[in-house]
Amino acid sequence: MSNPHQLALRCLFNPPIPLSRPLLPTLAAYQQRLQDVWAKHWLTNRGDQVCELSQVLQNRLGASHVSLFCNGSLALLLGLKALELEGEVITTPFTFAATTHALHWAGLQPVFADISPDTLTLDPAAVEAAITPRTSAILGVHVFGIPCHVAALADIAARHKLKVIYDAAHAFGVEIAEQPISAFGDMSMFSLHATKLFHTAEGGLLTYKDAKLEKQLHLLQNHGISGEDTVELAGTNAKMNELQAAMGLCVLELVEEERKKRKKLVAAYAEALSAMPGVQMVLPGVEVTPSYQYVPILFSSDAALSRDVATARLRSLGIHARRYFRPLLSAVCPYDALPSSIPSNLPCSRRTVENILCLPLWGGMPDNLPEVIAKAIGS
Repeated sequence: MSNPHQLALRCLFNPPIPLSRPLLPTLAAYQQRLQDVWAKHWLTNRGDQVCELSQVLQNRLGASHVSLFCNGSLALLLGLKALELEGEVITTPFTFAATTHALHWAGLQPVFADISPDTLTLDPAAVEAAITPRTSAILGVHVFGIPCHVAALADIAARHKLKVIYDAAHAFGVEIAEQPISAFGDMSMFSLHATKLFHTAEGGLLTYKDAKLEKQLHLLQNHGISGEDTVELAGTNAKMNELQAAMGLCVLELVEEERKKRKKLVAAYAEALSAMPGVQMVLPGVEVTPSYQYVPILFSSDAALSRDVATARLRSLGIHARRYFRPLLSAVCPYDALPSSIPSNLPCSRRTVENILCLPLWGGMPDNLPEVIAKAIGS
């Protein structure tokens, strides 16, 4: 029989609380941007909105060079192609499928290495142990906006002459000791999908240090066409359009206020969950300026509820928490047959995927939600 507290919570939120909600400008603000697009009759192919957003983001992220794309998946794929990598790339199995799929479509073989329990990002020791003569790069993921062990990975890469690429899909605005996250590695990819702190509805962004990559990336995203009568390589269509860029320019004006709201909510989560046995928030280090993209928590055997029972209870209340990233990519086709996918190679990744849960986080959500969630999973 349910206790009175559980009965009081049942079906508390109608309509349901989503995991995230897109940050949207007013229609008037967006329409003002669109008026310029309509006046110029220029919808794509490096219009004024895309050029302006590119410059603004380069300054905002402290990046040497930036290129905008229609989505993050193609940004990462074409970034890998531009670097002319071959052979094997060491990466994490604990990420969204698009990370590993980009390696697959770039003709590269993923080699999975285990993650560190403190950051849930690539374990540098596991990375070094996975290097072979065929290794050309390391593809790390700043998962949930928590930075990889960037100094250790840079040291490994330098000693073994490897490229370092970061999937920074969750890490917009993240800094480490006041250095922008784009300062680390040879290239970083930021997702600008609607679920992200900063978005262009759909979109992707590459930051990189080598100026020579700019022309190559433009060719790759524009069918390889460099002039009216010239095709230099086999590219594709991955350009950001003016409607996406206009949305991004509007959203960018709201991001700092959104971050402040999310910071307050994360602090409320931390307080509500602090005394709860067996439930631990996964937080970045003190030197990190967070993105406040997600609120990940880990369950241990001391928790009042298992992760899956807690998920079901929250959903019964109309609260959509999510079990990221499930399943591990080492367990799905076409990667489950890779030598690096054997379960004994990935003990921390396997524990994590069975015990992690991401809680709702967006600036406009109810102020009492962190306390409601804590009570629901702690009883």
